[in-house]
Amino acid sequence: MSIMHFLKLYAATAVVFFAIDLTWLGVVAKKFYAEQMGHLMRSDVQWGAAVLFYLIYVAAIIVLCVKPALERDSVGRAVALGAVFGLAAYAAFDLTALALFKDFPVKGAVVDLAWGTFLTATVSGASALIGQWMQRA
Repeated sequence: MSIMHFLKLYAATAVVFFAIDLTWLGVVAKKFYAEQMGHLMRSDVQWGAAVLFYLIYVAAIIVLCVKPALERDSVGRAVALGAVFGLAAYAAFDLTALALFKDFPVKGAVVDLAWGTFLTATVSGASALIGQWMQRA
């Protein structure tokens, strides 16, 4: 994969990721997260840290899930790798939070783990489809 191909795929993947995740966080599950974790949330979001997470995570999705799937021309592989990666990545946060943070909600952690798995699998599959289209164009 050339650097230009990577950058184009990265940009497309970032748009897909942000659109889905921000819809979930800002609309669909906003009330749920506020009820579950509102007592833990800052009033002043640290946007630098949030943006850095997204930039790193999207790159990891491409390198660990999408590129191997494109090499085998398999969107299904991207979805499967994305699910495993999403579960592991979100578990790193949610299970550590359950282990270390007082009053971290189990229900919130379980939903977030499921969301991370679904989100990363979906974005990986969509990115693989975009990557296939880019390769053929």
